[in-house]
Amino acid sequence: MENLENDMQPFFLHVEPILPVKSITETVSYWHNVLGFPGKWTWGNPIDYGGVSWHDVSVQFSLDPELATVSVGNAIWIKIRNIQALYDFHKKGKAEIVMPLENKPWGMSQYTVREINGYYLNFASSVTERTGSETKLPDTIRILSRIPTISEYRNLITAVGWSTSASDEVIKMQLSTLLYAVVAEDTLTGEAVGCALLVGDHFSFYYVKDVMVHPLFQKKRVGTALMQKLAHWLDTNGADGTLAGLFTGENLGNFYKQAGFSNAFGMTKMINR
Repeated sequence: MENLENDMQPFFLHVEPILPVKSITETVSYWHNVLGFPGKWTWGNPIDYGGVSWHDVSVQFSLDPELATVSVGNAIWIKIRNIQALYDFHKKGKAEIVMPLENKPWGMSQYTVREINGYYLNFASSVTERTGSETKLPDTIRILSRIPTISEYRNLITAVGWSTSASDEVIKMQLSTLLYAVVAEDTLTGEAVGCALLVGDHFSFYYVKDVMVHPLFQKKRVGTALMQKLAHWLDTNGADGTLAGLFTGENLGNFYKQAGFSNAFGMTKMINR
């Protein structure tokens, strides 16, 4: 490989295990309904192939009863975030948990599920992430479903280091087009210390914008609480099959994944007149 030019070096993008199973439909149904994987597909007539996905994790299934029989006991290791929530979900869904969630000597929190084909699924998260996920929202902060005022919006833009040359009238028009918005309010001062805004046509697309948290309240789960409430509104009120998207830096990818968003290829065009 040393002889290849730098731009010709292989660049690994993705990997998916392919598991032989005895029934594609039963396996896909189990992974979807019991394990919670939202993405699912099948192929063939009759069906002899399928798969599931959740964020960046995908697993494929191949119909091969004979190989499936001798493959019983093989294992997959899946790293996630917010492991406690998934563990509680699997317990509630009666998944066969053969090893409970516990901190391991190698710095991971982990538990093991035996799925219907006999494969062992090890779900794991770093111990520090598990500890962080148990941090509570400050008692003085409440998350409200409302649109920020013009002054609140301006104050947050300034606090996070953004800038805008828009007049109050333009900002008023921008805020009036929102489909939904959430505000984090400090009950001690009555000030808005964070917000998340949603626009869209309520038919084919939604777009999350201006997720802002005052620096004094960052890393205190305020942003997480804002996105969880916004995501809950989308799950409850959003049009079925509609795409919801956002733009963010790569360093915030994991933050938005907590609210159900996943990586996707995108392109932008800036309009300058």
